[in-house]
Amino acid sequence: MPTYDFECIKCQHKFEQKLSFKDEGSVECPRCRGEARRLFTPVPVIFKGSGFYVTDHRQGGGVKAEAATPAETSKTESSTPKPAATTE
Repeated sequence: MPTYDFECIKCQHKFEQKLSFKDEGSVECPRCRGEARRLFTPVPVIFKGSGFYVTDHRQGGGVKAEAATPAETSKTESSTPKPAATTE
């Protein structure tokens, strides 16, 4: 059975109680026997494995444009065709 957090409406006492999924009734405070409401809390998210952080990178052999070495850039620049010189 799951455990839920509750808070009393009258005395603001916070407590936990185990409830079945079938239970739909109201819960009463163990201190003052007043009506209690269920509290909802965010669930922590845990990222396991690689690929979730800025410092992680892909497993692959691709070369990025900013990571190219000067030798590679000079090869690509020399392979581009230059305009033909006109002679008069």
